[in-house]
Amino acid sequence: MPRTSEWEARWWSPIINAEHLQMRESAGIVDLSAFAIFDVTGPSALAVVQKLAVRQMDVAVGRVVYTPILGINGGFKSDLTIMRLAQNHFRVVTGGAHGMADKKWFSDQLPADGSAHIVDLTSAYTTIGVWGPRARDILASITKDDLSAEGFTFSTCKMIECGPLRLLASRISYVGELGWELYIPIEQGAKLWDLIWEAGKKHEMIPVGIGVYGTTGRLEKSYRAYGNELETEYNVVEAGMQTAKIKDQEFIGKEAHLRHRAEKPVTTLCSLTVDDHTSSTGEKRYMLGKEPILTLDGGPIVDSHGRRSYVTSAGSAPSLGKHVLMTYLPTDLAVMGAKFLVEYLGEKYPVTVAGVGSAPLFDPTNERILS
Repeated sequence: MPRTSEWEARWWSPIINAEHLQMRESAGIVDLSAFAIFDVTGPSALAVVQKLAVRQMDVAVGRVVYTPILGINGGFKSDLTIMRLAQNHFRVVTGGAHGMADKKWFSDQLPADGSAHIVDLTSAYTTIGVWGPRARDILASITKDDLSAEGFTFSTCKMIECGPLRLLASRISYVGELGWELYIPIEQGAKLWDLIWEAGKKHEMIPVGIGVYGTTGRLEKSYRAYGNELETEYNVVEAGMQTAKIKDQEFIGKEAHLRHRAEKPVTTLCSLTVDDHTSSTGEKRYMLGKEPILTLDGGPIVDSHGRRSYVTSAGSAPSLGKHVLMTYLPTDLAVMGAKFLVEYLGEKYPVTVAGVGSAPLFDPTNERILS
């Protein structure tokens, strides 16, 4: 999917697709040093994270919980992961761009009696991600710890040793592949990178950038991003992130969330694929995000709350050979195979609904992640 237009080419590189496909074939290593990391500790640590997280946080030590964080109206304030490292010790990992806002929101909920504290570890730790079919083989060659599917299950974390280094490993994925996030004191980060790099050479592992981690890998799995799909004007049900059960404990936004669960959603998050990129000049054009989604007769699509449909995220899906757009559509229009238009630079291009709600476009049964 080469981009010949100068405007789109400046935001894209063929290297992104090459990195993506090699990660899907073998493995990729990703520098995620920009992550914000902070600990919540103390006798009231559980009460603090329970108050903020939609998901149940009273889990076993070693569990990793991905959870929305809501405002009073039930809209998104964030989404992040929380690891339970001990009875009264939780570690929060979130995106660097919004990390300090997340830390402030958590800090605002601390009890006045000092029974819980927040420790910012963002500048003290670095994060390295390793994902792909060969990720386990690569890491297993530099550690004696059990990384098997049974010994290290998905959504768990534990301390492991890699060569002379001791680090925290978390088995989660934002790219739809088997793998781990590895957290280590920042002064040891380069050493860990070198160890993994040497071990990965025989597997043809490749360094992977944020174009894969944040766009191509994410979009193939229909994963949401805060600030794109997840924002205050949309709720958990509309984003397709509701669970079968809701926890008994109170949390910020619970009243609104219960109401949203009881109602038919006004809009539903969908993944679209572009059917034809050909412009009036014959040049192929590729949407970048924020473009309006239109009916086939060119009219705007507006839900009953007055929210217009637009592209929340856009990017290549190299494994599928498609350009993928994410958007919210009125629920009655959110139907597999439905046809619409996207307007880009004054021209209209045909698109098709390829995924509705949480349904991923790539590996829909998550066999790769859970392998």
